[in-house]
Amino acid sequence: HPMADRFRLGTFGHRALMDTSTLSKVYQSDGPFATVLVDVGHESENGAHEHELRVRAAREALREQGAPEGVVTAVGDRLGELVPQPVPVARLVVVTADGVQHDETAAFQVDDPVATWGPLPDLARWIEHADGAVTFVLAVVDHEGGDVAVHRSDLPSPEQTASVHGSTENIHQVGADDWGSLKYQHRTENVWAHNAAEVADRITSHVRAGNRLVLLAGDPRSRSLVRERLDGTHAEVVDLESGSRADDGGEEALQAAVRGALLEQVVRRRVGRVHELRERLGRGEGAVAGLDDVTGAFVRGQVATLLLDPAAAAQQELAPGTYRGLSIGTQETVPADVGLVAAAALTSADVAIVSSATLGGEPVAALLRWDQPA
Repeated sequence: HPMADRFRLGTFGHRALMDTSTLSKVYQSDGPFATVLVDVGHESENGAHEHELRVRAAREALREQGAPEGVVTAVGDRLGELVPQPVPVARLVVVTADGVQHDETAAFQVDDPVATWGPLPDLARWIEHADGAVTFVLAVVDHEGGDVAVHRSDLPSPEQTASVHGSTENIHQVGADDWGSLKYQHRTENVWAHNAAEVADRITSHVRAGNRLVLLAGDPRSRSLVRERLDGTHAEVVDLESGSRADDGGEEALQAAVRGALLEQVVRRRVGRVHELRERLGRGEGAVAGLDDVTGAFVRGQVATLLLDPAAAAQQELAPGTYRGLSIGTQETVPADVGLVAAAALTSADVAIVSSATLGGEPVAALLRWDQPA
């Protein structure tokens, strides 16, 4: 198998924003909602038993909160199904009296399970993990071509894969001792350049589809040729010093290099979010901070991106009835993280996870679509 097919990413990574459109359908259902997020991976010999215990604990937690037996049973039945994926595996299930409304898995470990019964889905923890996922192109190249794959960091297998097999004629260079050798070397370099161009074309097609982060691994000269061909595209190219197309057991080093590159993306992009927020707040336009101001901005449809610290926001309450025009599917008081995620999903706002320490101690802030006096 090509290197890019064999590669499997862990849980590091980051994409710019969490698009709530994938979750908005859940809010079209009538509540109350049972929301369960548990680890369903089978890592050890006792994996099946541990899985059963986690599902049982979730069912009991729902019963204690007043969930009807039909909902509890539906949750247990769905979570009881085995997921044939390598660990770690997290599973999110949202169930109402009308049945399962959402069921999704991702490759991360759940250290703090969620099992809640309430007027709205409890999705902040899931979004916190999903916000740490990134879609990227991994290209492992050599003089003969390359293995190119599109990965999403919270899925166990690449979403798209392709091997580019260029020409192998005159693929090896020789010493330039005479005119014949020089002509041979020139042909070799032309072949290398042609093969690199084919790989770059494949990568460019993925970049045009919106996958701008490109991680380049493999032969250093080939990486340089491919990178030159990517100049002028919108690709954000990161060179990795590990990994080759040969089946030489180098996958661990490649995985470590990819995780390192993605972790660097996490830091850089999250710092960028905070800088943008502070710049806008400093100008006094395009942003608000604090639960009351952010909720008011949702009422007016201004919020483009919700910046949320889920743990800090969960410590505050949101009473929808105190905000005229706020429509989040319930008038009951809910934890602020639950209510604000609902508001984001129902107004097509993105969600980004930040620390309250970077928000001046506030649990939430928002980047606005436009300014409008309250």
